[in-house]
Amino acid sequence: MEWMEKKTLITAFVAQIIAKTNFSELDQIYLYNRILNLVNGFDETGDFSNKSLLELADLLVNGSKDELTAGQKDILKTELLNFLVPIPSEINRIFWDKYQQQGVNAALKYLYQLDQSSNYIKTAEISKNKYFRYQSDYGELEITINLSKPEKDPRDIARQQAVKATSYPQCQLCFTNEGYQGRAGYPARSNHRIIRFNLLDETWGLQYSPYAYFNEHCIFVDEHHQLMKIDQKTFSRLLAILDLFPGYFVGSNADLPIVGGSILSHEHFQGGRHVFAMDQATISQQIHFAGFDNVKAGILNWPMSVIRLAGKDKAAIVKLATKILNCWKEYTDEKVSVIASSNHQPHHTVTPIARKRADEYELDLVLRDNHCTKEYPAGVFHPHPDVQNIKQENIGLIEVMGLAILPPRLQKELAEVKKYLLNQPNQLADKHLQWTKDILQHSAEKITAENVADVIKQALGKTFVRVLEDAGVFKTDTNGQRAFADFVNYVNKQERS
Repeated sequence: MEWMEKKTLITAFVAQIIAKTNFSELDQIYLYNRILNLVNGFDETGDFSNKSLLELADLLVNGSKDELTAGQKDILKTELLNFLVPIPSEINRIFWDKYQQQGVNAALKYLYQLDQSSNYIKTAEISKNKYFRYQSDYGELEITINLSKPEKDPRDIARQQAVKATSYPQCQLCFTNEGYQGRAGYPARSNHRIIRFNLLDETWGLQYSPYAYFNEHCIFVDEHHQLMKIDQKTFSRLLAILDLFPGYFVGSNADLPIVGGSILSHEHFQGGRHVFAMDQATISQQIHFAGFDNVKAGILNWPMSVIRLAGKDKAAIVKLATKILNCWKEYTDEKVSVIASSNHQPHHTVTPIARKRADEYELDLVLRDNHCTKEYPAGVFHPHPDVQNIKQENIGLIEVMGLAILPPRLQKELAEVKKYLLNQPNQLADKHLQWTKDILQHSAEKITAENVADVIKQALGKTFVRVLEDAGVFKTDTNGQRAFADFVNYVNKQERS
């Protein structure tokens, strides 16, 4: 069409949408008008042929005639990029056609690349995260300072207070987020799609994480909004997912506060295509569970307390895991501050992680205890006060496996640590003073402008090891390992599963 040959921002955007989707030239007018409406009549002439689709979307958002907050800009950008994404029924059809005809990896690649191109996976934002590795006695740990999530716009905060309270969607994992425009204080999900699949006669969904912490970081979500619960069905589901999506690991956060994740209100798992330090950890001690000769078991050489089960018989692994969980829920050993319950509140659960290694299933059970005391009001097996300047949040599934997710506040705070170490004027926060003095005291070399960054990285890595050790219920010393053996003996004495 002659008018579409005009070089404008919207026509350039429309051309790329048509090139990347099933839209055709016949849809040009429709797309132009829909986009013109979204950006409140804004368009401009020029040569935009060298711009990417995401760059064009940003230009449209920033050129909109309305004075938009950061949250409103995100909603508008998501609406624009939604033109890239098929409707849910179509994307599910394409995914499962690829799964059947080309294999699971082709289907997952299709979904992952689509989520990247539509900016559902925030690739540019994720690249802002600081990342490095730290060689510890337990293997090579990964450390990230999470800078990907944008800071809240004060105007969005004000708008959020004025918005009428709503319970729709019930949470950010609910299926009802699919296509949801977003609002003040709630993320835009216009371009969000969920792949439905049957999991042990239940409907579950597969989606990728917008702010991924590792390669192909995905979330498996129950169709129903119901509380997380670790039980026999959890273990069965995890192993079944390994069959459906081979090449991915899958795990669940614990189902209790303090030791669980940030969302306990909706049953879900996390997975992806990544090898963590815990995956590569060796067995420090082989153990045997009576009646389960076809399941290999061992205690992991890891700062947290992990029992690894392995074998080809899924049913046997699930049965043994359930027995261990049930025994752990009732197990108390006050000599090592392990308390099963208090005031009718349960304290014990596990963080389970499953993977396939060759033709064997592996299920790691990380023992968790969330009880608190006057000395440790945030949790006895939670990062202790002397390391909370670095990490005070819950130790969830991802960190359990050896990937630290440190808060964005550290970016500015560590800049002051650096100045202090170099004896420069600084505004070091009081909470970091002792930690920084310890770095100076224990540094094996003189700290200079050339090596200070590496010195701080080493200190962060060392602190993360401490964080994980604090979260371990049976410590790695002689007393702790003896107590761990006592628990294994307790499990073996129990006949029920």
